[in-house]
Amino acid sequence: MQASELLPSQHGLLIDATLGGGGHSALLLERHPHLRLLGLDQDPAARAAAADRLALFSDRIQIRAMNFADFTPEEPAAMVLVDLGVSSPQLDQAERGFSFRLDGPLDMRMNPAGGAETAGELIERLEESALADLIYAYSDERLSRRIARRIKSDLASQGAYSGTAALAYAIAGCYPPKARRGRIHPATRTFQALRIAVNQELEALERLLQQAPDWLEPHGLLGIISFHSLEDRRVKQAFLQDPRLQRITRKPLIASADEQQSNPRSRSAKWRLARRRADDA
Repeated sequence: MQASELLPSQHGLLIDATLGGGGHSALLLERHPHLRLLGLDQDPAARAAAADRLALFSDRIQIRAMNFADFTPEEPAAMVLVDLGVSSPQLDQAERGFSFRLDGPLDMRMNPAGGAETAGELIERLEESALADLIYAYSDERLSRRIARRIKSDLASQGAYSGTAALAYAIAGCYPPKARRGRIHPATRTFQALRIAVNQELEALERLLQQAPDWLEPHGLLGIISFHSLEDRRVKQAFLQDPRLQRITRKPLIASADEQQSNPRSRSAKWRLARRRADDA
């Protein structure tokens, strides 16, 4: 389903609430020559990459340094687009600390200049039981208590972890040997939980779901790409229960087999689309 074909106005405003590298917006701006873009992103590296990617449309775009949870628009939008995933550049930059594939500091902040607590600071601050609860709540990690016990024991005996690789190694050690060789690395769920907590991602999503329908013009579109069940469940319920919205996708759309093959990170992506009801705008 092509969201661009459902736009109520091809002369209106597109709010890309998670601009990233600007890939989604570039496609829409190219297809609709009169569409204007307001792109939001709290990551300075992402904003710089998007500015380069969208230079061809420079007279039609604005880019703001902002978390979408803090945004209030000046005019209604024809579409609000949200991609809740961590971008490839963020994962591929070791210094950001999002991934254990490349060793880096335990940071994980979307906005490294924002003064928020890092992942390393978070695991040092929390008591063992609170850390276990956090890991389980944000990832359904069944070994959360064993992992939290190992992390706090390591911190007590050897001090802070040297980086993401050391933490991932410790988490993997909590698994039986056979389970360490599966398709998904044993540390994946715990890293997801820490990233969600550091960036308060679910709280920001809840605020977005409450506010974004009011950003739309009548028949305006709200499209959200989520990457795990905690997000998708919230989006699904909002689209079902919010009287301002009419659900367009009854089930989430997923990437084609070809796209999943060429871009493995798209395998967990789920796309949901809703429309602002005209009688509620």
